[in-house]
Amino acid sequence: MCVVQAIVVDRRSERQWATMRAAVVGHVEWIEFLRVENVPKPGEVVTALESWQEPGGGGGVAAARLAELADEVVMFTALGDDELGRRAKRELEACGVRMEVAWRDAPQRRATVFLDEVGERTITLIGERHAPCAGDELCWDDLDGADAAYFTAGDRAALLHARRAGVLVATSRELALLQAASIHVDAVVGSGSDEKEQYVPASLDPSPGIAVVTSGSLGGWAHPGGPFRAQRLQGPREDTYGCGDSFAAGLAYALGRRTQAAEALTFAASCGADALTRRGALGRPHL
Repeated sequence: MCVVQAIVVDRRSERQWATMRAAVVGHVEWIEFLRVENVPKPGEVVTALESWQEPGGGGGVAAARLAELADEVVMFTALGDDELGRRAKRELEACGVRMEVAWRDAPQRRATVFLDEVGERTITLIGERHAPCAGDELCWDDLDGADAAYFTAGDRAALLHARRAGVLVATSRELALLQAASIHVDAVVGSGSDEKEQYVPASLDPSPGIAVVTSGSLGGWAHPGGPFRAQRLQGPREDTYGCGDSFAAGLAYALGRRTQAAEALTFAASCGADALTRRGALGRPHL
């Protein structure tokens, strides 16, 4: 049993908590994973050792992780009105996610992900990202009863809807939107290694309750709180895809449970470490 599942089973057997409801407001991508010995260099031809496809993207990964942790999870998203978009909806529903979908008259956004010999991921995105907007006819009122929400994509009005949840965690990939919206978020999560996920302290007004920058095996840094450690792997290393959004999902879950920040960061780090032992976006077993 993976570390995250073990923690959740133990906690549910030891306490009498009210039903935990979580939400994701964000995007989904249809991913083709290619496991290779090395990412192709310019002009080079490589042969994939293994390949498979499944839904992913920041919002998709987080929704699937939260479905393992919370009692109820709903995702507010937009998908391409085509075969891949419909398939993405079905497969996330099979993970236990209730999907609130606005259908776009455009192809579903895709991505090709190379996984090298040490499991590092290299991503090529294909097509326009579809994100939910407040004008979409979705059940936004369901966010009123959510204990926590994780925001990965959407317009300002969709962000304001996400704020209706008890706790709001957002990715720093949407830093410009967060700055323009000028609303309080309980946590913002960024990456120390990805330029598109950089977070500069004091860049948001009002300041987030906690700002987190992850650094892989080095752990990360939180303000307030300072450095925190990465958690030990509870199984063989698979790949790095989805580790950051699994961390954010775990943080949203823990904060939604009103866990203290230090414990919430430890739990989130265990979710990130667990993702490193999983295959691809949904953590499915080898075929």
